Amino acid sequence: MSEFALLMEHVYKKFRKGETYNSLRDLLPAMTGKMIRGEELNQSDKREFWALQDISFEVKHGESFGIIGANGAGKSTALKILSRIMMPTKGRMVVNGRLSALIEVTAGFHQDLTGRENIFLHGTILGMTKREIDSKFDQIVAFSGLGEFIDTPVKRYSSGMYARLGFSIAAHVDPEVLIVDEVLSVGDYVFQQRCMERIRSVIDGGTTVLFVSHNLKSVTEICKRAMLLDHGRVAAIDNTDAVIRKYLSAGAALKTRKDNEPVYFSKVVVRDRAGEQSTFESGQTAWVDLEVTAREAFDKMAVVIWFTDQAQYVIFHTSTERLGFPPISLPAGGTYRCTFELSLNIAHGTFHLVTEIYRYHTQKGFDRREPAATIFVGSTTAVGGAVNCFPRLVQSETVAATTQSCEV
Repeated sequence: MSEFALLMEHVYKKFRKGETYNSLRDLLPAMTGKMIRGEELNQSDKREFWALQDISFEVKHGESFGIIGANGAGKSTALKILSRIMMPTKGRMVVNGRLSALIEVTAGFHQDLTGRENIFLHGTILGMTKREIDSKFDQIVAFSGLGEFIDTPVKRYSSGMYARLGFSIAAHVDPEVLIVDEVLSVGDYVFQQRCMERIRSVIDGGTTVLFVSHNLKSVTEICKRAMLLDHGRVAAIDNTDAVIRKYLSAGAALKTRKDNEPVYFSKVVVRDRAGEQSTFESGQTAWVDLEVTAREAFDKMAVVIWFTDQAQYVIFHTSTERLGFPPISLPAGGTYRCTFELSLNIAHGTFHLVTEIYRYHTQKGFDRREPAATIFVGSTTAVGGAVNCFPRLVQSETVAATTQSCEV
């Protein structure tokens, strides 16, 4: 047996923008319109574009591999080719083993059938036998948390219930290769955690997982290696942390104003003791190394840093001056370096580091990086919110009700 579960070699995929005409009724008006506008009738080739160009990667048996990139980068196209939904224009694709895809988890549901009936219908569509569905039925219902509604037609389900049932069915298929595309955002927080635990257990069982998500924290938790796609091309394949740093640094570079500023950040690094890092545990110590370079003489400045959460709410803010250091002055071509040491007593989540050079006396900022970096914080303590107070339950008791008499 091949050592690779998934393999793509020099894969290209071409699509065509605009309309395609499948009938004479549509074609004749389109041709007439072109003639009136003076367009050539053979311009269709100009509408063609390459969604994927020279994509090559391999995933070994039992490996978890992530694919990240901006919208339109080609992630979904690559998955559809691997899932055999579409064929590549050029190149070779190989899948060794039984494949299942968690992409559209509710595709195939019938609105008028009950949850129970849809489990059998959808499970069959996903390749499960009736015997498999019978043996896993109770597990599927328990996982979804919809036991009391299982005999209700799914057209009466909320969108969250609908998605939870779909994921629960798909998560109990036992494939050798599993493709997961943006489906771990269904349901509430507790159900999302249950989904993550299910994916981890599938990986621990030896299943090969190809994981695509915009939730970079989930990618770091699930995948050891990752690939970055950019406009249909491979921009990087490396360990997940390095690939995510490349992706985020490219985005941060687009937001900098350093070419127009008298002073600018020439270096921003978030690290632990081992070196540059983007994944931390709650309570861990992190260091932020900053370097500021002056194009011209510049004085009375401070270096400011803060963290925002996913909702852009500021959860922490400090600066060199707030910490008691005097304003900084630099000659033309001069460089200032500083390091902030931080105890990350923040809860489980994704947080963005923002940096800015600031003059407090004029209340003016220079070269603001937003974000300058993104970190992912994990926690073994089940807490919500922004701050982790590391709670411990030191007392828990149930007191029996007492009978009280009332005299009138």
